Parts: sequence; C-alpha cells; structure tokens
Amino acid sequence: MRFEPRRNKTVSPRTRRLRVAGGALCAAALAATLVTGCGQDSGDETAAATSEAAKVLPNHTTSPSGSVSPSGTAQLTEDQTKRKELLSTVKVTFDKAATTAVGEVSGGKLTDLDLEGIDDQDDDDATGSPSPTGSPTDGTSPSPGGTESPGGTGSPSPSGSAGSPKWVAEVVEEDGTAHNVTIDAVTGKVIDSSPDADQSDADKQELADQISKATQTPQQAAKVATDKKPGKVTSIALDENDSNVLVWQVDVVTKDWKKTTFDVDAAKGTITDEQVDDD
Repeated sequence: MRFEPRRNKTVSPRTRRLRVAGGALCAAALAATLVTGCGQDSGDETAAATSEAAKVLPNHTTSPSGSVSPSGTAQLTEDQTKRKELLSTVKVTFDKAATTAVGEVSGGKLTDLDLEGIDDQDDDDATGSPSPTGSPTDGTSPSPGGTESPGGTGSPSPSGSAGSPKWVAEVVEEDGTAHNVTIDAVTGKVIDSSPDADQSDADKQELADQISKATQTPQQAAKVATDKKPGKVTSIALDENDSNVLVWQVDVVTKDWKKTTFDVDAAKGTITDEQVDDD
C-alpha cells in the first residue's frame, strides 16, 4: 500500500519571524502616521475655525444687553403702530373735544365722540390722508416737486388740513335731534357742524329716551374707565349692551398701544364689561 505524503501546512520559524517583524514595523509606521495626521488635522481645523470666527463675529455684534431699541417698535403689531403714529399727532384731548362739541349745540348732550381713523386707517377717505401715489383725488395734477399746482384745492386750510386727525362727535338736543360736529384734533377748531338730515322720528325718540336715562356724563364714564386702566380715551358712545342696559362704551389706548373697551353703566357708573383688543 502506498501513502501519499502529507502537505506541510506549517510555517517555518524564519518565515514567522519575518512576518512578525514586518507586522510590527507596519503597526509602528501606521501609529506614527495616525499621530502625525491627527495632530496636523486638529491644528488645521482649529486654525480654520479661528479664522472663520474672526470673519463672522464682527458682522454679528449686538448691544451688551442684546435687547431691541428703547422704542420697542419692532414688537408692536400693525394696529398698535397705527395707534401710536396717530396719537402722536393729536393735540386736543377727548375732554377738550367733548366740551367744544357740546358748545356747538345749545342745550345739547354728547352721545358719541370718536377719534377718526384710530382703528380704520386703511380707509383713506376716513382719515383724509392722501392716496398712496401722493396724487390729489380732485383731478388736479401734482407739480414736479410733489405738491399740487397753484390751481389745486389740496392746500391745508387754517381750520384743519386734509391730513389732520379729527374728532367726530354726535350732540343731541332734548327732543332727540342729532348734530354732527367735526373738530380738528390738532388745532381744536370746529371744521363742520350740522344737523343729521337722515334722522327719522323713531331715531329722535330713541335718542331722547337715552339721554334722559344717562345720569352719568361721558366725562364721568371716561374717568371710570381710565381709573381702571390709565390711558388715552379715543372713543365714547352711548348705547345699549346685549342685556339692554344703557352703557357708555369707552375705548382706552394704554401706554403699550393696546386698546381696551369698557362698558360703563350709564346710570350707575360701574363697569359691566371689559374687552382687550390684542392687535
């Protein structure tokens, strides 16, 4: 019987030594490469980051407090901004306008007084402000300098310019006849005063009944509202609420330019409702 010789699967000692030595050298070389590479990458990354920071930081410098400007206009809503801009031009306060309006109607009582445009400034006709293009609305052509030609009628009149804020009042006689009075909110002069030509007999009777029941004056109601929340009165109106109680509805704009509407009982002088307009 013949046996085939077994294959020698072992490695000679010399070969093992050479492989071990070679592996050690490779490991040492790899370790050196890693150390050198990491150190260099770290240095490069740090230098790059420092360079980029030097470029970026000067462009993002903020104030020490990091807060907005003292005026805080960036935090105001559109409605708040409009109220602030309008009220900054008003020189005649609510109480002065009320006195002027009542003085136009002998024996009359104030039932409504509004600062025109306080919450509807998008309506150019309500505020009398110019059109967006600055062109007059009476058909005249503007001059090259942006003002109307001498033949135009848009020049401000002494009694109140087209762009001036206005107080619009309703003053009622004892028999219920209503008069509309418009007052320049800057000069305090009366722009217009005339009876309401659209009143029916029923309208007159309703107004006559209301002013006879309102024992609280509009000035007293305004004081009740501003004592509760200090601010500027921009509107007051005599009306019945949802419970058919006669109240003075008083709008007060506070120092944060928000508007609060109070219902003040027109007979008792107590606040029956309070609504804050967050816009």
